[in-house]
Amino acid sequence: MEKEARIPWNQYFMAQAQLLAMRSTCERLKVGATIVRDKRVIAGGYNGSVSGDVHCIDEGCYVVDEHCVRTIHAEMNAILQCAKFGIPTQGAAVYVTHFPCLQCTKMLLQAGISQIYYLKDYRNDPYALDLLKRLNIPYEKVALDPKYFTEFLTLAEE
Repeated sequence: MEKEARIPWNQYFMAQAQLLAMRSTCERLKVGATIVRDKRVIAGGYNGSVSGDVHCIDEGCYVVDEHCVRTIHAEMNAILQCAKFGIPTQGAAVYVTHFPCLQCTKMLLQAGISQIYYLKDYRNDPYALDLLKRLNIPYEKVALDPKYFTEFLTLAEE
């Protein structure tokens, strides 16, 4: 009998980013981010309002120049979680459900993130892509394989 393969690391961490996105309070786009170092999750974040403030799901998005200014991006929330608890990000990787915007890309680079994995293309900024190439930061689109999640759903039903 053939031994069943374990879920690969990229699938595992991207699935966690997907779960985090389910906590998003922004109505326009639900994004999750997981920061990983040495195959261990060190932080997670989703896009939403400042803690204690009103949420887009309650009062609608606060849109200025086609962007919700109420929302803190998932990547930023994850990096800020590391800052809040004194967790170093140098050399870590990020798994994010959508390609990071330019500001998040710059912030991730400045925080020492060394790899970016993303699930979906989303307004991939040319300057962000150029920065990643010039600084030799690998980035990779990860496709979730349904076979791992079908098994998960089957286990949940048992």
